[in-house]
Amino acid sequence: MARAAEGLSLAANFTGCRQRLLDFAARARLNLRALRPHTGTTSMTLLARRSLLLLPAAAVLAQAVPAAAQTPAEKALAESGPLPENSFGSASAPVTVIEYASLTCHRCRDFHLKTWPAVKQKYVDTGKVQFVFREFPLNALDAGGFMLARCAGEKRWHAVVDMLYRTDDAWAHAPDPLEGLRSLMRQFGMGAEQVNACLSDQAMLDGVNAVARRGAVAGVTGTPTFFINGAKASGMMTIDEFSTLIDPHLAAR
Repeated sequence: MARAAEGLSLAANFTGCRQRLLDFAARARLNLRALRPHTGTTSMTLLARRSLLLLPAAAVLAQAVPAAAQTPAEKALAESGPLPENSFGSASAPVTVIEYASLTCHRCRDFHLKTWPAVKQKYVDTGKVQFVFREFPLNALDAGGFMLARCAGEKRWHAVVDMLYRTDDAWAHAPDPLEGLRSLMRQFGMGAEQVNACLSDQAMLDGVNAVARRGAVAGVTGTPTFFINGAKASGMMTIDEFSTLIDPHLAAR
């Protein structure tokens, strides 16, 4: 009986979560048909899994592997998509890290808030690593948040993403996510009309989705997923765990 009750509770929670996503997408005029970056045998869908598991980087990867020898996955990783890259650090850094993340992913939030500052200080600010952040929306809320970060402008992109991770209770888990986003974006000079216009921008949604589709082809099946000079790693990591993956690449130079 207890298991049955627990199952009913989980089903009710999922149904409620799914309905909130559908309501948000409808009110924000997001095209749910376009919100499916996964292809091939990837089983994850945008409305079913929420908590699994940063320009020059593409050129670095392309130089590392001759175009004629690139596999589809390597080619997808080297080509970010139609939107400008969000990158940190020197383009000439010996190590390039590409992260695919979502905004409603707890592991992504934990990495961004707990590990990223140390990674930036130890590797990015010292010229050892170029860090590239790419969008991998798992649901309509992810897509909407990423679109707003893009619409806020290139110089504000990271500040918006940081704010969305820190305030997820005010939008991602709020009864009215759209109103939560409208309220939060005021600090970046975006009024309700601008937020609505951004979320209704099909070209922007298509661009974010294209980045995610390339990620899926590159082998991303959950978030966060990292590619360190092309080598794949996934899941939340501490700075020490991250260092064990980066340092061998630096030592080999």
